Amino acid sequence: MPTEPGLDPASFRDPSGQVHQIDGRIFRTVTDHAIDDFDFVQASEVYARLVEAGKVIAANPVDDATRQRISADARHVLEHPKLPMVSYPYEWTFSQLKAAALLHLDIQIEALAGGVMLSDATAYNVQFIGAAPIFIDTLSFRRYRDGEYWTGHQQFCEQFLIPLLLAAFFGTTHNAWYRGTLEGIPRADFVRLLGFRHKLSWRVLTQLVLPSSFDRSAQKGNIAVGSSALQAAKFPKQTLDRMLRRFRDWIEGLRPKYAKQQTIWQNYATHTSYSDAGTTAKHAAIARFVGDVKPAILWDLGCNSGDYSELALENGAGHVVGWDFDMGALEAAFARAREKELAFTALYFDAANPSPDQGWAQSERRGMAERGPADAVLALALVHHLAIAKNLPLPRVTDWLTGLGRAGIVEFVTKEDPMVQELLKMREDIFPNYNLEAFLTALSAKAEVSDVEALGTRHLITYRSKP
Repeated sequence: MPTEPGLDPASFRDPSGQVHQIDGRIFRTVTDHAIDDFDFVQASEVYARLVEAGKVIAANPVDDATRQRISADARHVLEHPKLPMVSYPYEWTFSQLKAAALLHLDIQIEALAGGVMLSDATAYNVQFIGAAPIFIDTLSFRRYRDGEYWTGHQQFCEQFLIPLLLAAFFGTTHNAWYRGTLEGIPRADFVRLLGFRHKLSWRVLTQLVLPSSFDRSAQKGNIAVGSSALQAAKFPKQTLDRMLRRFRDWIEGLRPKYAKQQTIWQNYATHTSYSDAGTTAKHAAIARFVGDVKPAILWDLGCNSGDYSELALENGAGHVVGWDFDMGALEAAFARAREKELAFTALYFDAANPSPDQGWAQSERRGMAERGPADAVLALALVHHLAIAKNLPLPRVTDWLTGLGRAGIVEFVTKEDPMVQELLKMREDIFPNYNLEAFLTALSAKAEVSDVEALGTRHLITYRSKP
């Protein structure tokens, strides 16, 4: 947990400075440890060019009174614009992780040309504003040291490359494994999965297989052939630049093996049990709700490809965070947000097992709920999946929903609906309390219900959570 007021619980590992959040503002300190590199980077103008290009977050010096309030010992205190949402690599789709990897490499290539290096290659230094990745760690920039190797090589492989290759080679998503190993997918573990055909690739051999072999040799005490010996060797700047560009070409060409497969919910927005009139009424109800609440941040739970997220933006939402478990739907949502430049970030989650608090002291990476509450929540065609597919009692579902947002509109689907009938087809109906009356009773215990609109076998319920 933070030991100083406002200290971000994830900001404690770097002696160069820490991040503080005070009164809704984001500050970063710069200590004596980092001052020489910081001053060099600022004088090089590399950082300013990257900020102007939208690749790196802005960092503006504060006045002396603010600096003293944040940290009297800091050499500098900078203020960053506050992000609408902090997300993690294990919540990203393949395309998001790929976009983040390409951004990291683009920044490193451009910085190197100006005599600047990134000190690490962690994916956690990238965030998303809408569908656009942005680099957020000012203090990762330092002076390039003549002849140095790419010190972030292994970290880049484990946090970017290997999770992407998991999908490209095997058609397996990275999310669960990455969430279980927060520093990425270990190189040695991934190499054990590779078949002979994969190892024939020169890129795989030189960037993953041989370094993993060197590591094993080093652990046995044969340091002469360990990767530390490679890093101690002089590495010409041109060679480093060429290496980074080759990595970029490799990443750019990767595609998930499952990309052409149609997922179950990818086209759900256009294949529902609603009539045309029902769909029109549903759109109108959501537009009214968003227009009334005007949420700065709205969470769309079960966002699918983002149809209703976009509708919310059109009717007054400032930024929408969409959550879904279907990778096909999420990829479509990310593509929609990128193509239309929407203030819409789509993230992976399992509603019955969302991201928890984890990392050091279970506070370094914040859980889904801890990053809320949102100003408003959409929960469309979600409750029946939780109550019937996951056996969750309705009071537990409503407790969870009302805790995620200050206001919401939730869709309750009765047992007569074809979608619920589909869920019940392969199992015994053990849900005698699954009905509209029971749901409204459970919801009313935690929220003030303001409207219930019947649309055939579905009902749209508008509410405001109780304090």
